[in-house]
Amino acid sequence: MLTYPEIDPVAISLGTYTVFGKTVSLPDVHWYGLMYLFGFAAAWGLGLYRASKPHTALKRSHVEDLIFYGAMGVVMGGRAGYVFFYNFGAFLDDPLWLFRVWEGGMSFHGGMLGVACAMMLYAKKIKVNVLDLMDFMVPLAPLGLFFGRIGNFIGQELWGRETTANIGMIFPNDPEALVRHPSQLYQASLEGMALFLLLFWYSSKPRPRAAVGAMFLVLYGCFRFFIEFYRQPDAHIGFDVFDVFTRGQLLTLPMIVVGGLIIFLAYRREAHVSALVKAKKAR
Repeated sequence: MLTYPEIDPVAISLGTYTVFGKTVSLPDVHWYGLMYLFGFAAAWGLGLYRASKPHTALKRSHVEDLIFYGAMGVVMGGRAGYVFFYNFGAFLDDPLWLFRVWEGGMSFHGGMLGVACAMMLYAKKIKVNVLDLMDFMVPLAPLGLFFGRIGNFIGQELWGRETTANIGMIFPNDPEALVRHPSQLYQASLEGMALFLLLFWYSSKPRPRAAVGAMFLVLYGCFRFFIEFYRQPDAHIGFDVFDVFTRGQLLTLPMIVVGGLIIFLAYRREAHVSALVKAKKAR
């Protein structure tokens, strides 16, 4: 059994000070919040690198605004997705809970939809085809997912199911004190690093329009569907189908199906266009 590293979720404690005779307590800086900053910084740096390549649709001057739009999509979409996909009952009881983001609760699928909407707005603003913008943007996302899952691990949330494997560990905040899969690290490895490396390689050469974005849907969907078998389902939801499949898996299946269909159509269209060009040259 592995030992959980005792990491304080508070990265920086700003403390309490007396100002003009009044005591002022500054908010602590948590690792989870810093991980969001690390993710956006990594996306910004990688975006500048990708914008310098000859087959990209964006210029380096676009990257800063792209990251801003993406960040807004992640935060707003992620919160809305968690509320509507995972805790709709709480929203009906207290609609204002949607806006109390400091109480926690973010969803990848909601964040993905939020980013998609933000990219549509930004593509219209800079007059770029939205599919080209998506192809540029999606290889930037996995590093953010990596840092986010590390933040989950440090914060001892979204842990795995009980296991007898040697890789299991006991999370100190777990009231049941069970030996569990460190599923946050599984997600960081597959949805983060592995997805980043595969997309970075795949997008390093010109691909059919929409193929890179669709490949993200397929790969993330497959990784997430697999890891959900090791991740503890949300306590207030449990399993959705046959006491086997979770809410995360049900939300992920459409990603795999739609992504696979888009890849098929993208390559089919490219082959059709190539055939027309060859036929025209042969005349």
